[in-house]
Amino acid sequence: MKIGIDKIGFYAPHLYVDMNKLAVARNVEPEKFTIGIGQEKMAIAPITQDPVTLAANAALNILNDEDRAKIDFVIFGTESGIDNSKSGAVYVHHLLDLNPNARSIEVKQACYGATAGIQMAKGHIALNPESRVLVLGSDIARYGLNTSGESTQGAGAVAMVISANPKILALEDKSAYLTVDIMDFWRPVYSDKAFVDGKFSNEQYIHFFNTVWEQYKAKSDLALNDFEAICFHLPYTKMGLKALRTVLEEANEVDQERLLANYKSSTLYNRNVGNIYTGSLYLSLVSLLEQGDQLKDGSRIGLYSYGSGAVGEFFTGILQPNYREYLQVEKHANLFAARTEISIEEYEAVFQETVPVDGSTAEFDATKDTAAIYLAGIKDNMRQYVTKKN
Repeated sequence: MKIGIDKIGFYAPHLYVDMNKLAVARNVEPEKFTIGIGQEKMAIAPITQDPVTLAANAALNILNDEDRAKIDFVIFGTESGIDNSKSGAVYVHHLLDLNPNARSIEVKQACYGATAGIQMAKGHIALNPESRVLVLGSDIARYGLNTSGESTQGAGAVAMVISANPKILALEDKSAYLTVDIMDFWRPVYSDKAFVDGKFSNEQYIHFFNTVWEQYKAKSDLALNDFEAICFHLPYTKMGLKALRTVLEEANEVDQERLLANYKSSTLYNRNVGNIYTGSLYLSLVSLLEQGDQLKDGSRIGLYSYGSGAVGEFFTGILQPNYREYLQVEKHANLFAARTEISIEEYEAVFQETVPVDGSTAEFDATKDTAAIYLAGIKDNMRQYVTKKN
Protein backbone atom coordinates (compact mmCIF):
# COMPACT_ATOMS: atom_id res chain seq x y z
CA MET A 1 0.00 0.00 0.00
CA LYS A 2 1.29 3.44 -0.95
CA ILE A 3 1.22 6.11 1.78
CA GLY A 4 2.18 9.74 1.32
CA ILE A 5 1.18 13.33 0.63
CA ASP A 6 -2.28 13.54 -0.89
CA LYS A 7 -2.59 17.32 -0.58
CA ILE A 8 -0.19 20.12 0.31
CA GLY A 9 -0.53 23.87 0.70
CA PHE A 10 0.92 26.81 2.59
CA TYR A 11 -0.06 30.15 4.03
CA ALA A 12 2.01 33.25 4.74
CA PRO A 13 0.76 36.47 6.36
CA HIS A 14 -0.16 39.41 4.15
CA LEU A 15 2.73 41.65 5.20
CA TYR A 16 6.37 41.54 4.10
CA VAL A 17 9.62 43.51 4.23
CA ASP A 18 11.94 43.97 1.28
CA MET A 19 15.33 42.58 2.25
CA ASN A 20 17.21 45.22 0.25
CA LYS A 21 15.59 47.93 2.34
CA LEU A 22 16.22 46.04 5.58
CA ALA A 23 19.90 45.77 4.64
CA VAL A 24 20.15 49.52 4.03
CA ALA A 25 18.44 50.23 7.36
CA ARG A 26 20.95 47.96 9.12
CA ASN A 27 23.98 49.47 7.31
CA VAL A 28 24.65 46.18 5.51
CA GLU A 29 25.39 45.68 1.82
CA PRO A 30 22.10 44.44 0.27
CA GLU A 31 23.94 41.62 -1.50
CA LYS A 32 24.74 40.10 1.88
CA PHE A 33 21.03 39.38 2.30
CA THR A 34 19.91 38.81 -1.29
CA ILE A 35 22.95 36.85 -2.47
CA GLY A 36 24.89 35.91 0.67
CA ILE A 37 21.97 34.18 2.37
CA GLY A 38 19.62 34.21 -0.61
CA GLN A 39 16.58 36.07 0.74
CA GLU A 40 14.41 38.61 -1.13
CA LYS A 41 11.42 39.21 1.15
CA MET A 42 10.55 38.43 4.77
CA ALA A 43 6.98 37.57 5.72
CA ILE A 44 5.82 39.50 8.80
CA ALA A 45 3.07 38.23 11.08
CA PRO A 46 0.83 40.94 12.53
CA ILE A 47 -0.44 40.47 16.07
CA THR A 48 -3.64 39.00 14.60
CA GLN A 49 -1.71 36.01 13.24
CA ASP A 50 -0.07 33.36 15.44
CA PRO A 51 1.07 29.77 14.78
CA VAL A 52 -2.49 28.48 15.24
CA THR A 53 -4.09 30.86 12.74
CA LEU A 54 -1.27 30.40 10.23
CA ALA A 55 -1.73 26.62 10.36
CA ALA A 56 -5.52 26.85 10.18
CA ASN A 57 -5.36 29.19 7.17
CA ALA A 58 -2.90 26.88 5.40
CA ALA A 59 -5.16 23.87 5.93
CA LEU A 60 -8.34 25.77 5.06
CA ASN A 61 -7.09 26.19 1.50
CA ILE A 62 -6.65 22.46 0.84
CA LEU A 63 -9.40 20.63 2.73
CA ASN A 64 -12.82 19.61 1.45
CA ASP A 65 -15.78 18.04 3.26
CA GLU A 66 -14.51 14.52 2.60
CA ASP A 67 -11.16 15.38 4.21
CA ARG A 68 -12.93 16.87 7.24
CA ALA A 69 -14.88 13.67 7.71
CA LYS A 70 -11.94 11.28 7.24
CA ILE A 71 -9.19 13.13 9.11
CA ASP A 72 -8.92 11.39 12.48
CA PHE A 73 -5.45 12.54 13.50
CA VAL A 74 -4.11 16.12 13.58
CA ILE A 75 -0.38 16.54 14.22
CA PHE A 76 0.87 20.08 14.77
CA GLY A 77 4.63 20.56 14.45
CA THR A 78 5.85 23.84 15.89
CA GLU A 79 8.54 25.47 18.00
CA SER A 80 6.40 28.56 18.52
CA GLY A 81 3.81 26.94 20.77
CA ILE A 82 1.28 29.22 22.48
CA ASP A 83 0.48 26.99 25.46
CA ASN A 84 2.56 24.62 27.60
CA SER A 85 -0.38 22.25 27.98
CA LYS A 86 -3.00 22.53 25.24
CA SER A 87 -1.84 21.64 21.76
CA GLY A 88 -2.17 23.94 18.78
CA ALA A 89 -3.73 20.95 17.00
CA VAL A 90 -6.83 21.12 19.20
CA TYR A 91 -7.42 24.75 18.26
CA VAL A 92 -6.96 23.99 14.56
CA HIS A 93 -9.20 20.93 14.80
CA HIS A 94 -12.00 23.17 16.10
CA LEU A 95 -11.39 26.05 13.69
CA LEU A 96 -11.58 23.68 10.71
CA ASP A 97 -14.65 21.82 12.03
CA LEU A 98 -12.98 18.41 11.71
CA ASN A 99 -14.35 14.99 12.64
CA PRO A 100 -14.60 14.96 16.49
CA ASN A 101 -13.50 11.31 16.61
CA ALA A 102 -9.87 12.25 16.19
CA ARG A 103 -6.52 12.47 17.95
CA SER A 104 -4.92 15.92 18.11
CA ILE A 105 -1.37 16.51 19.35
CA GLU A 106 1.53 18.95 19.16
CA VAL A 107 5.07 17.78 18.33
CA LYS A 108 8.26 19.65 19.25
CA GLN A 109 11.82 19.17 18.07
CA ALA A 110 12.89 22.46 16.56
CA CYS A 111 12.44 22.47 12.77
CA TYR A 112 12.07 18.68 12.64
CA GLY A 113 8.57 18.64 14.17
CA ALA A 114 6.53 18.34 10.96
CA THR A 115 8.77 15.51 9.72
CA ALA A 116 8.14 13.62 12.95
CA GLY A 117 4.46 14.21 12.27
CA ILE A 118 4.70 12.70 8.81
CA GLN A 119 6.44 9.61 10.12
CA MET A 120 3.75 9.15 12.78
CA ALA A 121 1.08 9.69 10.15
CA LYS A 122 2.55 6.92 7.99
CA GLY A 123 2.21 4.46 10.86
CA HIS A 124 -1.36 5.53 11.55
CA ILE A 125 -2.40 5.15 7.91
CA ALA A 126 -0.71 1.74 7.71
CA LEU A 127 -3.02 0.57 10.51
CA ASN A 128 -6.05 2.57 9.33
CA PRO A 129 -5.96 2.76 5.51
CA GLU A 130 -9.28 4.60 5.24
CA SER A 131 -8.14 7.40 7.55
CA ARG A 132 -6.43 10.66 6.67
CA VAL A 133 -3.97 12.60 8.81
CA LEU A 134 -3.52 16.37 8.81
CA VAL A 135 0.12 17.30 9.42
CA LEU A 136 0.93 20.95 10.09
CA GLY A 137 4.22 22.83 10.31
CA SER A 138 3.65 26.37 11.57
CA ASP A 139 6.04 28.89 13.07
CA ILE A 140 7.03 32.52 13.48
CA ALA A 141 10.80 32.92 13.50
CA ARG A 142 11.91 35.68 15.88
CA TYR A 143 15.48 36.62 16.71
CA GLY A 144 15.07 40.27 17.58
CA LEU A 145 15.62 43.61 15.88
CA ASN A 146 19.20 44.41 14.91
CA THR A 147 20.40 40.90 15.75
CA SER A 148 22.58 38.61 13.63
CA GLY A 149 19.60 36.35 12.98
CA GLU A 150 17.14 39.09 12.04
CA SER A 151 17.61 38.59 8.30
CA THR A 152 16.59 34.92 8.59
CA GLN A 153 13.23 35.57 10.23
CA GLY A 154 9.91 34.69 8.62
CA ALA A 155 6.38 33.48 9.30
CA GLY A 156 4.07 30.93 7.74
CA ALA A 157 2.68 27.42 7.76
CA VAL A 158 2.45 24.34 5.58
CA ALA A 159 -0.44 21.89 5.75
CA MET A 160 -0.38 18.33 4.37
CA VAL A 161 -2.95 15.57 4.15
CA ILE A 162 -1.30 12.17 4.51
CA SER A 163 -3.27 9.22 3.14
CA ALA A 164 -3.16 5.87 1.42
CA ASN A 165 -2.90 6.04 -2.37
CA PRO A 166 -1.74 9.67 -2.31
CA LYS A 167 -2.19 11.87 -5.36
CA ILE A 168 1.07 13.86 -5.06
CA LEU A 169 3.99 12.04 -3.41
CA ALA A 170 4.24 8.42 -2.23
CA LEU A 171 6.76 8.16 0.61
CA GLU A 172 9.28 5.32 0.37
CA ASP A 173 9.97 3.09 3.36
CA LYS A 174 13.69 3.57 3.89
CA SER A 175 15.02 6.59 5.74
CA ALA A 176 18.07 7.50 7.81
CA TYR A 177 18.07 9.58 10.99
CA LEU A 178 20.39 10.90 13.67
CA THR A 179 20.11 12.50 17.13
CA VAL A 180 22.95 14.29 18.94
CA ASP A 181 22.61 16.58 21.98
CA ILE A 182 24.10 19.92 20.86
CA MET A 183 23.41 23.60 21.55
CA ASP A 184 23.35 25.21 18.14
CA PHE A 185 19.92 26.83 18.48
CA TRP A 186 17.43 26.93 21.35
CA ARG A 187 14.69 29.01 22.95
CA PRO A 188 14.20 28.69 26.72
CA VAL A 189 10.62 28.86 27.99
CA TYR A 190 11.24 32.32 29.45
CA SER A 191 12.23 33.87 26.12
CA ASP A 192 10.12 34.82 23.10
CA LYS A 193 13.26 35.03 20.97
CA ALA A 194 15.67 32.28 19.95
CA PHE A 195 19.35 31.95 20.78
CA VAL A 196 21.66 30.65 18.09
CA ASP A 197 25.32 29.85 17.51
CA GLY A 198 25.13 30.51 13.80
CA LYS A 199 28.50 29.19 12.65
CA PHE A 200 28.16 26.03 14.74
CA SER A 201 24.59 25.46 13.55
CA ASN A 202 25.62 25.74 9.90
CA GLU A 203 28.42 23.23 10.48
CA GLN A 204 26.10 20.79 12.23
CA TYR A 205 23.43 21.11 9.54
CA ILE A 206 25.97 19.97 6.93
CA HIS A 207 27.49 17.32 9.21
CA PHE A 208 24.06 15.82 9.88
CA PHE A 209 23.24 15.86 6.17
CA ASN A 210 26.46 14.07 5.24
CA THR A 211 25.91 11.50 8.00
CA VAL A 212 22.30 10.60 7.15
CA TRP A 213 23.07 10.69 3.43
CA GLU A 214 25.77 8.06 3.84
CA GLN A 215 23.45 6.00 6.05
CA TYR A 216 20.66 6.28 3.52
CA LYS A 217 22.83 5.15 0.62
CA ALA A 218 23.93 2.10 2.61
CA LYS A 219 20.33 1.21 3.47
CA SER A 220 18.85 1.79 0.03
CA ASP A 221 21.63 1.01 -2.48
CA LEU A 222 20.63 4.23 -4.25
CA ALA A 223 22.99 6.95 -5.47
CA LEU A 224 22.75 10.64 -6.24
CA ASN A 225 21.87 9.99 -9.88
CA ASP A 226 18.71 8.19 -8.75
CA PHE A 227 17.26 11.51 -7.60
CA GLU A 228 15.50 14.06 -9.74
CA ALA A 229 15.78 16.62 -6.95
CA ILE A 230 16.59 17.01 -3.26
CA CYS A 231 14.64 19.40 -1.04
CA PHE A 232 16.23 20.82 2.10
CA HIS A 233 15.11 22.44 5.31
CA LEU A 234 15.90 26.07 4.54
CA PRO A 235 16.62 28.43 7.44
CA TYR A 236 17.83 30.58 4.53
CA THR A 237 18.03 29.50 0.91
CA LYS A 238 21.83 29.34 0.64
CA MET A 239 22.05 26.81 3.51
CA GLY A 240 20.71 23.89 1.51
CA LEU A 241 22.99 24.73 -1.40
CA LYS A 242 26.02 24.51 0.88
CA ALA A 243 24.98 21.00 1.90
CA LEU A 244 24.13 19.89 -1.64
CA ARG A 245 27.54 21.01 -2.91
CA THR A 246 29.27 18.62 -0.49
CA VAL A 247 27.89 15.61 -2.40
CA LEU A 248 27.55 16.90 -5.97
CA GLU A 249 30.79 15.28 -7.09
CA GLU A 250 29.07 11.91 -6.66
CA ALA A 251 27.04 12.65 -9.81
CA ASN A 252 28.01 13.29 -13.42
CA GLU A 253 27.77 16.74 -14.98
CA VAL A 254 24.28 16.24 -16.41
CA ASP A 255 22.91 15.06 -13.07
CA GLN A 256 24.63 17.92 -11.27
CA GLU A 257 23.02 20.49 -13.55
CA ARG A 258 19.60 18.93 -13.04
CA LEU A 259 19.96 18.83 -9.26
CA LEU A 260 21.14 22.43 -9.11
CA ALA A 261 18.34 23.64 -11.39
CA ASN A 262 15.72 21.86 -9.32
CA TYR A 263 17.31 23.14 -6.13
CA LYS A 264 16.84 26.68 -7.41
CA SER A 265 13.17 25.97 -8.13
CA SER A 266 12.76 24.60 -4.61
CA THR A 267 13.96 27.85 -3.04
CA LEU A 268 11.73 30.35 -4.85
CA TYR A 269 8.95 30.42 -2.26
CA ASN A 270 11.34 30.37 0.70
CA ARG A 271 13.23 33.34 -0.75
CA ASN A 272 10.02 35.35 -0.50
CA VAL A 273 8.74 34.11 2.87
CA GLY A 274 11.80 33.52 5.03
CA ASN A 275 12.38 30.87 7.68
CA ILE A 276 9.22 29.14 8.90
CA TYR A 277 11.05 26.53 10.99
CA THR A 278 8.95 23.33 10.96
CA GLY A 279 7.37 24.23 7.63
CA SER A 280 10.55 25.28 5.79
CA LEU A 281 11.39 21.88 4.24
CA TYR A 282 7.83 21.49 3.03
CA LEU A 283 7.61 25.03 1.67
CA SER A 284 10.71 24.03 -0.31
CA LEU A 285 8.84 20.93 -1.54
CA VAL A 286 5.80 22.99 -2.57
CA SER A 287 8.06 25.42 -4.42
CA LEU A 288 9.79 22.58 -6.26
CA LEU A 289 6.52 20.92 -7.27
CA GLU A 290 4.88 24.14 -8.45
CA GLN A 291 7.90 25.88 -9.99
CA GLY A 292 10.02 22.94 -11.23
CA ASP A 293 8.66 22.63 -14.74
CA GLN A 294 11.06 19.81 -15.70
CA LEU A 295 9.82 17.33 -13.09
CA LYS A 296 8.19 14.17 -14.39
CA ASP A 297 5.73 11.71 -12.87
CA GLY A 298 7.60 8.85 -11.22
CA SER A 299 10.61 10.98 -10.25
CA ARG A 300 12.28 10.35 -6.92
CA ILE A 301 12.55 13.37 -4.60
CA GLY A 302 14.92 13.40 -1.61
CA LEU A 303 14.01 15.33 1.53
CA TYR A 304 16.49 16.44 4.19
CA SER A 305 14.99 17.52 7.50
CA TYR A 306 17.06 19.16 10.24
CA GLY A 307 15.93 20.34 13.66
CA SER A 308 18.52 22.03 15.82
CA GLY A 309 19.43 20.52 19.11
CA ALA A 310 19.60 18.23 17.04
CA VAL A 311 17.73 15.68 14.93
CA GLY A 312 18.25 15.06 11.22
CA GLU A 313 16.58 12.73 8.73
CA PHE A 314 16.83 11.90 5.04
CA PHE A 315 13.86 10.26 3.37
CA THR A 316 12.35 10.04 -0.08
CA GLY A 317 9.18 10.04 -2.13
CA ILE A 318 8.00 9.22 -5.65
CA LEU A 319 5.92 11.71 -7.64
CA GLN A 320 2.57 10.21 -8.56
CA PRO A 321 0.84 10.18 -11.97
CA ASN A 322 -0.64 13.57 -12.88
CA TYR A 323 0.45 15.04 -9.54
CA ARG A 324 0.39 18.57 -10.99
CA GLU A 325 -3.39 18.44 -11.20
CA TYR A 326 -3.58 18.37 -7.39
CA LEU A 327 -1.34 21.33 -6.60
CA GLN A 328 -2.51 24.79 -5.47
CA VAL A 329 -0.49 26.88 -7.94
CA GLU A 330 -3.08 29.57 -8.58
CA LYS A 331 -4.00 30.00 -4.91
CA HIS A 332 -0.36 30.41 -3.97
CA ALA A 333 0.29 32.87 -6.80
CA ASN A 334 -2.69 34.93 -5.62
CA LEU A 335 -1.44 34.80 -2.04
CA PHE A 336 1.92 36.26 -3.04
CA ALA A 337 0.34 38.86 -5.33
CA ALA A 338 -2.00 40.11 -2.60
CA ARG A 339 0.71 40.78 -0.01
CA THR A 340 1.52 44.31 1.14
CA GLU A 341 5.03 45.67 1.58
CA ILE A 342 5.61 47.60 4.79
CA SER A 343 8.40 50.02 5.66
CA ILE A 344 11.18 49.21 8.08
CA GLU A 345 9.58 51.52 10.65
CA GLU A 346 6.23 49.73 10.27
CA TYR A 347 7.93 46.33 10.50
CA GLU A 348 9.68 47.32 13.73
CA ALA A 349 6.39 48.51 15.20
CA VAL A 350 4.63 45.25 14.23
CA PHE A 351 7.52 43.20 15.63
CA GLN A 352 7.31 44.92 19.00
CA GLU A 353 3.52 44.55 19.29
CA THR A 354 3.14 41.33 21.27
CA VAL A 355 0.40 39.36 22.98
CA PRO A 356 0.10 40.22 26.71
CA VAL A 357 1.75 37.74 29.04
CA ASP A 358 0.36 39.13 32.29
CA GLY A 359 -3.22 37.91 31.93
CA SER A 360 -4.59 41.28 30.84
CA THR A 361 -7.45 41.55 28.35
CA ALA A 362 -6.65 42.76 24.85
CA GLU A 363 -8.52 43.35 21.60
CA PHE A 364 -6.65 43.41 18.29
CA ASP A 365 -7.59 45.36 15.18
CA ALA A 366 -8.02 42.82 12.37
CA THR A 367 -9.61 45.16 9.83
CA LYS A 368 -6.51 45.05 7.63
CA ASP A 369 -5.82 41.33 8.09
CA THR A 370 -6.88 39.55 4.90
CA ALA A 371 -6.79 36.06 6.42
CA ALA A 372 -9.95 34.00 6.81
CA ILE A 373 -8.97 33.03 10.38
CA TYR A 374 -7.38 35.45 12.82
CA LEU A 375 -6.64 36.16 16.48
CA ALA A 376 -9.09 38.77 17.78
CA GLY A 377 -7.68 39.18 21.26
CA ILE A 378 -7.17 37.77 24.75
CA LYS A 379 -9.86 37.39 27.40
CA ASP A 380 -9.62 35.56 30.74
CA ASN A 381 -6.19 34.22 29.67
CA MET A 382 -7.77 32.61 26.58
CA ARG A 383 -7.01 33.42 22.97
CA GLN A 384 -10.06 34.52 21.00
CA TYR A 385 -10.01 33.12 17.47
CA VAL A 386 -12.39 34.27 14.76
CA THR A 387 -13.30 32.86 11.36
CA LYS A 388 -14.55 35.50 8.93
CA LYS A 389 -17.90 34.82 7.33
CA ASN A 390 -17.97 34.70 3.54
